[in-house]
Amino acid sequence: MVLLFLGVVYMLSLRSSQGYVSFILIGIAAVIMIYWVKVLKKMTVESSTPQYTPKEADTKNWVYDLIKGEKETIFVAEVPGPEDQVTVRLIDGILYVRGSAHFSKEVPIETTPDMGIHDFKYRNGVLTLRIKKLETL
Repeated sequence: MVLLFLGVVYMLSLRSSQGYVSFILIGIAAVIMIYWVKVLKKMTVESSTPQYTPKEADTKNWVYDLIKGEKETIFVAEVPGPEDQVTVRLIDGILYVRGSAHFSKEVPIETTPDMGIHDFKYRNGVLTLRIKKLETL
């Protein structure tokens, strides 16, 4: 952009025989150059920041209760959606909870390999899980 401006100024200075017209054209070129530098600066600042940020409520304010006992752990949390859209998986000590409207959370839980989800209850948006040692046959 600067090179273009300098080229225009050089070309106009060669035409200096026309008097004040070349100075007016150099002034107009300078104003346009300053304008485009500001526009380009603004575009680079805006493009470096993300356009869409996750809602703070989605990332920080999800609250759950984890009640640890000797033989079992109880997990209670609010999960959006009807019961048929709520899914829960316990894999390698991580509880995966999914609901409607792209709701998805992962909760680390201290378990042993022989523990699993024993009871699943979902009423009025509240999920209650009992995680305990599974009985072997």
